[in-house]
Formats: sequence, structure tokens, C-alpha cells
Amino acid sequence: MKKHISITPASKPRMTRSDKWNERPSVMNYRAYGDELRLKLPGYEPPETFTIEFALPMPKSWSNKKRKAMNGRPHQQKPDIDNLVKAFLDHLCEDDSYVWKVCASKIWAEHGGITIET
Repeated sequence: MKKHISITPASKPRMTRSDKWNERPSVMNYRAYGDELRLKLPGYEPPETFTIEFALPMPKSWSNKKRKAMNGRPHQQKPDIDNLVKAFLDHLCEDDSYVWKVCASKIWAEHGGITIET
């Protein structure tokens, strides 16, 4: 079963104690992503094994030719795939230790999104 969510993925930033009251942009983006993810997937608990694909939006500065060529191609820049998966699981699971297999990928796309397949 496939499930697609229209949301721009965010990665888990390196956080410190001061991030509880300090409003760094990366931390605020991470928290907003979590709020939006929980709104779009109310009560969703990832299964113990699943496949996930992160679609990251292309920069607006790219030409139409480059956009067409890169659409659906592997995204090989930051954010790192492990931080994207970590952010996804941290926001949807209280304890994600039951998850034992995740197959993850990230691609370029016109619009951000996450596709989960179980």
C-alpha cells in the first residue's frame, strides 16, 4: 500500500539545550515540519518495515531545461538521507525502536513530498 503526503521534507538538525528557547531557523523549520506531518498523518504509526521516498523541491533558480532533466533523478546533496529518516520517525513515533528495516531514497521533484510504501 502506497501513501503520498504533499509536504517538503526537513532533516533533523544538530540540537543543543539552548534550542528549547533559542529560535534558530533550522530548529524552527524542523518543528514546523513535525507539526505539519502530524496534521497530515493523524495517528499514523510507521510499520516495523517500510520503504520511504523523499521528494525534495528543485531550486527556483534552475532553468526549465535543467528542471526537466533533473526531475525524478537522485538527490545527492544535503540534507543527508539518515537525517530525513530520523526526523520522519522522531515526529511520528514515541519510541521507534520497533522499526527494524527502512529502505529510503531521495529524489529531485517540482514539489516536495513523501511517499511511504508498506
